[in-house]
Amino acid sequence: MEFTNIHLVSALGFALALIFGAVANRTNFCTMGAVSDWVNMGLKGRFGAWVLAMGIAVAGAQVLELTGLVDVGSSIYRTTSFGLGGYIIGGLLFGIGMTLGGGCGQRTLVRVGTGNLKSLVVLLILAISAYMTLRGLLAVVRVNAIEPMTIDLAGQGIADQGVASVLGGWFGFEATQAVRWIVGLVIAGVLILWALRQEALRESRDNLAAGIVIGLLITAAWFVTGYIGVDDFDPVPVEAMSFIAPTGNSLSYLMTYTGATINFGIAIVAGIIVGSFLYGLFSRTLAIETFSDRNDMINHLTGGLLMGFGGVLALGCTVGQSISGISTLALGSFIAAFFIVVGSALTMRVQYHRMDDMSFFKALGVGLADVAMPWRMQD
Repeated sequence: MEFTNIHLVSALGFALALIFGAVANRTNFCTMGAVSDWVNMGLKGRFGAWVLAMGIAVAGAQVLELTGLVDVGSSIYRTTSFGLGGYIIGGLLFGIGMTLGGGCGQRTLVRVGTGNLKSLVVLLILAISAYMTLRGLLAVVRVNAIEPMTIDLAGQGIADQGVASVLGGWFGFEATQAVRWIVGLVIAGVLILWALRQEALRESRDNLAAGIVIGLLITAAWFVTGYIGVDDFDPVPVEAMSFIAPTGNSLSYLMTYTGATINFGIAIVAGIIVGSFLYGLFSRTLAIETFSDRNDMINHLTGGLLMGFGGVLALGCTVGQSISGISTLALGSFIAAFFIVVGSALTMRVQYHRMDDMSFFKALGVGLADVAMPWRMQD
């Protein structure tokens, strides 16, 4: 088999994901867990790690773009098709799903690598759901119900959905190179400073390491696909790390291997699992985990379904949109990330109130009030 440009990019992606999987396993990096820590216990250490990764990825991606090394603007995140419905509805569904399923897309892959059979089931359902939303039966819902809510920014004279371009279009100034540098530095600085203000982050080497390493890995992924991968005869899409659509494509690749071609997304899905497995093997933390009861299984199955469907609608997950997408400063990525957190927090509050034998609808009403007034959560 000839070793082509796509094989080089995929091999490098696998290597980066190998590190990601090992680090995420070692540090317990998990956005769902981060939201749970904050909502249920008022702890912001893991949430700070997630935000720190965002800030570092923003800084890295903007340097790559503004110095002309990588055209991150050609990625899926900064198009003029502003899928507001997908960002909101998909984000909410993904947030609900990752809570029911015990972790987001990357955490599911990490747990599969450690021997968690519950996560393996979630992964399979997630992959099927994602692929059905991309190209199967659920694509009918996406095309007919969600895509009509897309806003065409080009029709409003806005070049792309980058924050600088949108602000320029709204307030009537040109998004020059200098403006883009300022916007990038301000957003990266705010994210990093907010994260570092959290005492629970500063006091945890694991959380600090997770935030720094994962932010740098996202930057490296942009460099691999957008600089090393540039080839006029064998081009590859400019992308960073995301784990929803690539999981669906991975399942398709496994089933049609002889007629399929590997790509960066498929390689990173495999790399996360292998990296987590190798860390678990050498640290002797591998352990088989199964469902505790019928409700546990139903929750995980539902979570996988909602993550696959919602993640495709939102164009990504807690890494794909909330770190990779935000690193491009796409406005839609900020919206999707916000609603992922809202969906997750709301689900946790409903589950909490249901423990007090509240009816579902009463628990939903109280949970909505909790999320709208977050200071209530610590009462």
